[in-house]
Amino acid sequence: MIDRTDFLDRFGGVFEHSPFIAERALDAGAVALPLTAAGVHAALTDAFRKASHAEQLGVLTAHPDLAGKLAIAGGLTEDSRKEQAGAGLDRLSPAEHARFTELNTAYMEKFGFPFIIAVKGLDKDDILAAFERRIGNSTDDEFETAKSQVERIALLRLNALLPGD
Repeated sequence: MIDRTDFLDRFGGVFEHSPFIAERALDAGAVALPLTAAGVHAALTDAFRKASHAEQLGVLTAHPDLAGKLAIAGGLTEDSRKEQAGAGLDRLSPAEHARFTELNTAYMEKFGFPFIIAVKGLDKDDILAAFERRIGNSTDDEFETAKSQVERIALLRLNALLPGD
């Protein structure tokens, strides 16, 4: 049997600041033992996909801007801090930081949620190229792309939490 409190403590933050995803997955009986990254991811992703559009938007807006104000102020979650640092976003030149800020602002104005990308394995140049390419997407296409990136981030986080899967 899965202990609810333990499960929510462990996996409630996999979807950024959105513990309701883990709660719904558990309540739906979608989580089975033994806990594996793939199994927990499937359950959480199903709960995310069944969430309303407004709830999904809330998950997207819970993500921080890349190299944004929260990063500078030290206000990122530990997972986000590590992910952004791993991509070198904590070591931007002033010109690079200005470009990220410009793109973050334009993206948020156009789509209403921050640019989201699973940064593992990418560097700042890869991220900037994706940013510049995706800002030309339609709102519907970008909403779907951002959701798929959130799901990828969740899988990467679960792989770290449940190694050896």
